[in-house]
Amino acid sequence: MVNTNQFMALKKFELTNRYICFEFIMVKLYSISILYKTLDSKAITLKSAYELSSFGFFQKRGSLCTFTSQIVVERTPASVKSSIREQDYLCHVFVRSDNLAGVVVTDHEYPPRVAHTLLIRLLDEFAAQVPFAQWTAGQENSIQFKALDVYLTKYQNPREIDAMSKIQADLDETKIILHNTIEAVLQRGEKLDDLVVKSEELSLQSKTFYKTAKKTNSCCTIL
Repeated sequence: MVNTNQFMALKKFELTNRYICFEFIMVKLYSISILYKTLDSKAITLKSAYELSSFGFFQKRGSLCTFTSQIVVERTPASVKSSIREQDYLCHVFVRSDNLAGVVVTDHEYPPRVAHTLLIRLLDEFAAQVPFAQWTAGQENSIQFKALDVYLTKYQNPREIDAMSKIQADLDETKIILHNTIEAVLQRGEKLDDLVVKSEELSLQSKTFYKTAKKTNSCCTIL
C-alpha cells in the first residue's frame, strides 16, 4: 500500500518526466517580422529577427523568410488573424486595422494562441514607440526597436511566459483562421513557385535553394 510520502514522490516523478518529455520535443520559434501593408496592398518589412540555426528550409536564407512573410501579409485582410501551414512550419500572421502587420514563423508544435498573443503585444509596443511616418517610409535600418530580439528570445519557450489563463484572456482562439497550406491564401491562379521565380527581391541563390529544399521535402514525404 502506498503511503502519502510515496504518493507525493510518484507524482513528482511523473511531473518531472512530463517536463523532460516537453523539453525533448522543444518547440521552435524561427522568426518574427513587423511589416506595413500599403494602400495598394504591398507589404513593406519594417523590422525582423531570426533564429534559423535549426530550420532546414530557411537555414541561412533569411530572405526566403522575409519573402514568405510579405506574401502572407499582402494576402491577409485587415483585422484578421491566421495560421498557415507550409511544409514543416506554421506561419502566424496578424494585420491590424491600421495596416501594421506581424508574422511569426514556428514549427507545428508551437501553440498558435501563444504566437498570436506575441503578435498582438509586439505590434502594440511597436506602434507606441515608432512614429507612423516611419511605417510608410519603410526604411528598416533607420527604425530603432530593440524589443524584437527580446521577444524572439523570451518566446522561444512558451512555458516561461505568462500564465495560461492570462494568455487565453488576451486572445480568443476561435478567431484564428487555420489554412492547411500557403496556397490557400494566394489569389486564384497564383502559385508560390511562380511568385518565387518572378520575385525581384530574391537572389538566384535563394531561388535555387527554395527549389532544392522543396524537392528534398517532397522526396522525404514520399519515403
